[in-house]
Amino acid sequence: MFKIVSLPGDGIGPEVVAGAIRVINALADKHRLEISIDEHPFGGASYDLHGDMLTEETLEACKNCDAVLLGAVGGPKWENLPHDKKPEAALLRLRKELELFANFRPAKVYDALVNASSLKADILSGTDFMVIRELTGGIYFGQPRGYDDNRGWNTMVYEHHEVERIARLAFDAAMKRKKKLVSIDKANVLESSQFWRNIVHEVHKDFPEVELTDMYVDNAAMQIVRDPKQFDVIVTKNLFGDILSDISGMITGSLGMLPSASIGTTHAMYEPIHGSAPDIAGQNKANPIATIASVAMMFEHTFCMKNIADDIYQAIEQTLASGLRTADIAQPGDRVVSTTEITDAIVANLQAS
Repeated sequence: MFKIVSLPGDGIGPEVVAGAIRVINALADKHRLEISIDEHPFGGASYDLHGDMLTEETLEACKNCDAVLLGAVGGPKWENLPHDKKPEAALLRLRKELELFANFRPAKVYDALVNASSLKADILSGTDFMVIRELTGGIYFGQPRGYDDNRGWNTMVYEHHEVERIARLAFDAAMKRKKKLVSIDKANVLESSQFWRNIVHEVHKDFPEVELTDMYVDNAAMQIVRDPKQFDVIVTKNLFGDILSDISGMITGSLGMLPSASIGTTHAMYEPIHGSAPDIAGQNKANPIATIASVAMMFEHTFCMKNIADDIYQAIEQTLASGLRTADIAQPGDRVVSTTEITDAIVANLQAS
């Protein structure tokens, strides 16, 4: 029995999670898997119900399941709340409580979407790399932090064990791919980045088969756009990973295409990297593919069923190859369909495989 906690969240979150759950249920039926899905409010939806973005009940449910499936949080309705009450603060707390220290964000260009990006097709074709972002340290969590009328301040700090564990995870990932790892920092101006670089190189001694390259974050942003195929696995700090993974979203054509997995020692959470998109919420226009691909990552990393993960990716590829598109990835001549319709097609391809 696999136990999943579903956190649909805000905006388009409930719509894309509903599509992902349809895929999970279809797979459970096909492969005779026992999967329970327990839904809880989170983010603004939880605040409206309980006055709390992350209730203790929801947190306990997340701590007592095999995997968490998250939609999206936030929106204009809650922007004026105090900083520590905002949906994003609840998301940071959830990651911290579950000790989800590593975020895996694949940047893969599907053949059918090679013309969906603003970059040239010959630059993009064949792009397939993984951004591994440290998730529970760095400037997002460092103390002291705050602001007054005259200045604002944040602290970028890393402990030795935080860098070592993310580095080991990244080297392990590189060993399973092309054995190439790029560590991204800003060691020329930031002491915390020099500290990061030193420890990554220490860990490298245990993985001599992996080719390690250091790259400054500003150069990395340029290189991802200039020649994305040069990358295989990227490891970087929380702040830098946040920015670079969104750049990766642009080269693949849409943030609606990018899944992610947040991994810890005992817990895991899967979510699309896009936001809540309140401008299209409730209109059945959202792209569910990133959330469905996040389910594929769930089957691979938590349920250890890579064959099923591959089936999901293949069903997505077949659906795109048929010319179906949600509005965010549509080109002239494509058939623009709704969230529900593209989910129908993916489920049908899964059942036929």
